Amino acid sequence: MADLRILLVGNGGREHALAWKLAQSPRVEQIWVVPGNGATLSKTTNVPSIKQEDFPSLVEFAKSNAINLVVPGPEAPLVAGITDYFAQHSGIPTFGPSAAAARMEGSKTFSKDFMQRQSIPTAAYANFSSHSAAQAYLDTVTHPVVIKADGLAAGKGVIIPQSKEEAEKALREIMLDREFGDAGNEVVIEEFLEGDELSFLTFSDGKTIASLPPAQDHKRIGEGDTGPNTGGMGTYAPTRIAPPEIIEKVHREILQPTVDGMRAEGFEFKGVLFTGLMMTKSGPRTLEYNVRFGDPETQSLLALMEGDLAEVMVACTEGRLGEVDVKVSDRSAATVVVAAGGYPGSYAKGTVMTLDAVPEDVVLFHAGTSFADNTLRTAGGRVIASTATAPTLEEAVAKAYKGVECIHFEGMQYRKDIAGRALKK
Repeated sequence: MADLRILLVGNGGREHALAWKLAQSPRVEQIWVVPGNGATLSKTTNVPSIKQEDFPSLVEFAKSNAINLVVPGPEAPLVAGITDYFAQHSGIPTFGPSAAAARMEGSKTFSKDFMQRQSIPTAAYANFSSHSAAQAYLDTVTHPVVIKADGLAAGKGVIIPQSKEEAEKALREIMLDREFGDAGNEVVIEEFLEGDELSFLTFSDGKTIASLPPAQDHKRIGEGDTGPNTGGMGTYAPTRIAPPEIIEKVHREILQPTVDGMRAEGFEFKGVLFTGLMMTKSGPRTLEYNVRFGDPETQSLLALMEGDLAEVMVACTEGRLGEVDVKVSDRSAATVVVAAGGYPGSYAKGTVMTLDAVPEDVVLFHAGTSFADNTLRTAGGRVIASTATAPTLEEAVAKAYKGVECIHFEGMQYRKDIAGRALKK
């Protein structure tokens, strides 16, 4: 029976993918996306007049439209306490963690200290709120480092310096020049880990966990992982570097202890936990936590999910995840992000776009797009993504690039080597 009326908060590719998957559920009657983007979907209505940080207006809208499930997409509303606000002012269940649990993404110093307390395998690190102390620590370190702004920086607050001079410049930019604003009040300086990165997206009802297959993101703008970091230029799943015994080890040593530790410390986690890991010679090490679906990992993973996403979300909010089956296809998926020219630096908005019909098993997920006066235009840095599924990774990647050929706008750029490292091995 169609009994779910969902308020989905956000306007990116992740939110389009969530709306696309939720709309497939027989339980879902209608989805309102605030503010939404240029995508059009069955069962889905965009509400561009409300801002995603305007919690009072969101609650008022939810009440007047008989909403019975709220799904925040991005991290900022979660860190700002949207789940708590809806609990206090409406009683409408929200699929997402409390503000206390969202600190796992909202503060990198908080999450690193949590990992240390709960014996979660991670890199050696030190936290600093003073530039001079951080600089003095750099002078004592002999191993390569990673420098992270403590707060939210739209996926760009992590710098991997190639030299001591670059490390000193990064500290200056974050802590003195305030490149990321208040997000740079504190920094984490941690040991650089060698290996392959992978991401786990794990549903949790506070006790039970269920993960989607591990995915691998491509963060840098240029082929061969060169150039500046972005919000993510493409993904594929499942990764070939995580056989079943590694997945089981990650669940046993990292994911379940994380959820158990959060509950033990008084901030139970309900929602989806994104855990970034590095596969090192000494085994998996935790890089970071995010408290929401990754973007663009979500596009690949939801294309592989066979179960009912709405059913899983409701079960998480009600503490009964163990009763539902998180079913996943044994196919492979690949996502290629198409960005505006100039991204991640300054880029044009409002460029007219056209889209051709895509091949079978390919979906175009809108991110930075807008639709008005019968015209689709670019409206962001990461504009749109092509996601494909196929029996093998090679076929999925080839199909995703066929989907890219159906996208047309001036200045578009994309990486031509998504999943390249995996396909070489």
